[in-house]
Amino acid sequence: MLELTVLTVPDCPNDPVIQERLAEALAGLPEARLVRHMVTDEGEAARLGMHGSPTLLINGVDPFAAQGTPTSVSCRIYRDETGRGAGAPSVSALRLALQRADDLPGVTALPSTACRRRWVVPGWAVWHRWRAGCGRCSSGC
Repeated sequence: MLELTVLTVPDCPNDPVIQERLAEALAGLPEARLVRHMVTDEGEAARLGMHGSPTLLINGVDPFAAQGTPTSVSCRIYRDETGRGAGAPSVSALRLALQRADDLPGVTALPSTACRRRWVVPGWAVWHRWRAGCGRCSSGC
């Protein structure tokens, strides 16, 4: 089951947008658990992995944050397939992120000692952790 967390700041104008698009992207997909969390300070943003509002975490990972992106209590700009800025990921980008996460075993938040493999999809990247002994990791986890 996918675990989805939407992180927003109070009164984020893009919160309803991501909620609507996420509902559309989830249609027809397997069961998912959705948690919403209001972030009010930088410490909380760092602890939760918020890279601006709204942030979507799928199984603890922000699939739209480039490596090294700092955490932040701020508005967030997402790039769509054409490169235009928007306040939330497109439905197609959400569907792809959900599909990729659902297809992978053991996708979790990435601890520093985890085996790492990076998927690069136009406009975003996903870091994930392979389950020990999966046999699909190039470093032989």
